[in-house]
This record gives sequence, C-alpha cells and structure tokens, in this order.
Amino acid sequence: MTLFAFATVDMIRFGRGAAVQAVPALAALGARVLLVTGATPARAEWLKDALESEGVVVTVFSVAKEPDVALIEAGVALAREAQVAAVIAIGGGAVLDAGKAIAALAPATRPMLDHLEVVGKGLPLDADPLPFAALPTTAGTGAEVTRNAVIAVPDAQRKVSLRDPRMLPVLAIVDPALTDNCPRGVTLASGLDAVTQVIEPYLSSRANLLTDALCREAIPKGLVAIRQIMDGEDPDARDALAWVSLCGGLALANAGLGVVHGLAGPLGGLSNAAHGAICGALLPHGLRANAGASDDPVLAARIAEVQRWIALALGGGPEMAFDTLHGWSRAAGLPGLDAQGISDAARAKAAQDAVNSSSMKANPVALSEAQLLDLMEQAR
Repeated sequence: MTLFAFATVDMIRFGRGAAVQAVPALAALGARVLLVTGATPARAEWLKDALESEGVVVTVFSVAKEPDVALIEAGVALAREAQVAAVIAIGGGAVLDAGKAIAALAPATRPMLDHLEVVGKGLPLDADPLPFAALPTTAGTGAEVTRNAVIAVPDAQRKVSLRDPRMLPVLAIVDPALTDNCPRGVTLASGLDAVTQVIEPYLSSRANLLTDALCREAIPKGLVAIRQIMDGEDPDARDALAWVSLCGGLALANAGLGVVHGLAGPLGGLSNAAHGAICGALLPHGLRANAGASDDPVLAARIAEVQRWIALALGGGPEMAFDTLHGWSRAAGLPGLDAQGISDAARAKAAQDAVNSSSMKANPVALSEAQLLDLMEQAR
C-alpha cells in the first residue's frame, strides 16, 4: 500500500445551520477579530452582530475583487492597526483567499514577496499565522480547507500562491444555506471549478487512497448537482455541490491538481477573467489532452470512469463525454476563453508559464507548449 500523508483543518462543521451554530466557536478565536467580507459587507452583518453579541470587537475588511498584492497589504495593515487576534472570512473563494493571506502575513516580519511562489522567493512564513476561520458562500474553490492563497501580482501579470502548511484554517464552516440563490453565472462557474477540483486530484500523479475515496463519490455527485441547479434552484443540489466543493479542497490540498489549473493560474493573471469560468471552459479539453497523451492503462481507466460519470449526468455516450461537457457548459451560459477576454497573446504566454507551474507538477502526463496551445484553442 502506498505511503501517504493527509493534512487538513482542525475542525470542519458541515450542514444547514452550521454557520449560526458555530458563532460561539468563532467568538472563542479571539477578543478582537478581522471580519473579511465580499463587496457588500451588509450580507455579513448578521455574523458581525452575532460576534459582537458574544463580546468580540469586530473590524470589517471588504474584498470587492480577486485579491492582489495591494489589497492584501491593505488588509494586513488594518489587521495590525486593529490588533486583531484572529481573522474570519465569509464569502466566495477570493474572500477566503484574502482572509487566509491576511491571517498569514499580519504576524510576518518579511515583505510579502519573500513568501510568494514564482515571482518571489517562496520562503516559509517566519511567524505562525493568526487563527483563521472560513465560511464559504459559494460552492467552488474549497479554499476553506486548503493551505494556500492565490494572489494576483499585476506587475508580473501572474496569479501566484502564498503557501505554507500552517495556513490551514483552524475552523471551516460549510453551511450550504449560505449558497442558496447564488447568481446563476457564479453558480455555474464556481460549480464547474468544484467539479474540476475533484477530477484533477483523482487523475493526479499524487492521488492516494484517501483522496480517491473523496473524489470517486464527489465527481458524479457534483456533475448531477450542477445540472440540477442549472435547471432550477434546488436546496438538495446546493447541499451536494457544497459537499463536492469541500471534497475538492481536501483532495487538492493533498494530491494536487493538473493541467486545467496549471493554465488557469497564468490566464487569470493575464486577463480579468474569473478563475472558475476559466476552469470550466478548459475542463473538457484538459481531459481530452490527458487522455490523448498517455498510454498508462491505470490513467486510461480513471479517465474512462470520468467519461462515464459525465455521460450519466449530462446524457450522451461515454465516448462523446468531452464534447457533451463542452456543449452543455456553453448552453448553460459559460463563456469560452474569447468571450472571457483572453487574447491569443495571453494564451501563448500562459502555455509557456504553465509548463513549470505548481499545478502541472501533479498532472498525470507531461504536456508540451504545443499541446497546451491546442487545448486552449479548443476552449475558445
């Protein structure tokens, strides 16, 4: 049996009502907290009020976009000024990543770039992060159970990770009710990201028995759930998709990702496109590229399983699964790379950058720049 390790958060609370029930545990993190919210802090007013009723002094920091260096620096400065003892983030993946990065860097003594991958030195944190708790309001990134935060570096036109094992949250609260009535476009993009994040770890060269157990159930469940939600608001499907997103975060943190995320990182830094939408557009073509580049029977069997699950959820035969997924996603409203504003030049640069990206290191087969360009051409 293959030797492996599995790291995750101190505590996961999952289920409808989990957010309200967890308020005392959140309040116990510290007497002064930074509450990181999305673009509309009023949506998190209930949590602020609940924490204050527990005697916590709450400072609010709003994140209106995917985090970049300047935004994280502003959050760190506010956390230090307010002398917070912990950070709580409630929002989508961008908000959770911002909160995670602020919690990690507020106690740090070195400049942020010293700790960033690719564009910086990638050094470990020089101080333990502040305690961090995450409450996702979208089902997509699984950032509530990962040990990294993705940060845009505009000067380098890259999105890179701040990564350290100590960045795992102390508390992840996954309440599917927080995702109810999420806008259709956001649900589609984030949901396809969630599905990608259980497919890629399942095909990863670093897959292990525990990540396999998570992904095997989550892949078909996620495909069915996102189809059901696109057909109409469905609380049971929201519950399922929230579970799939959580499984994806657990799996990717321990088995890595692959070509879809290897390309999505650079493409996101070279454009204003949303991460989930990029992943959704690339997914069927990343699967096709991996299937065509390998003669490994084990990988072929796993890809065949994925094809069968796609066919069962979306219709058609397994042999047409990649085309089915592409066609269904577009019909549901997912834009292709061109419509997302991703140029030919951005695709060419992304193909160069992706070859050495951290996500590509776990891809089950090596893909050339030419193969990556062809994959992105199909996703236009």
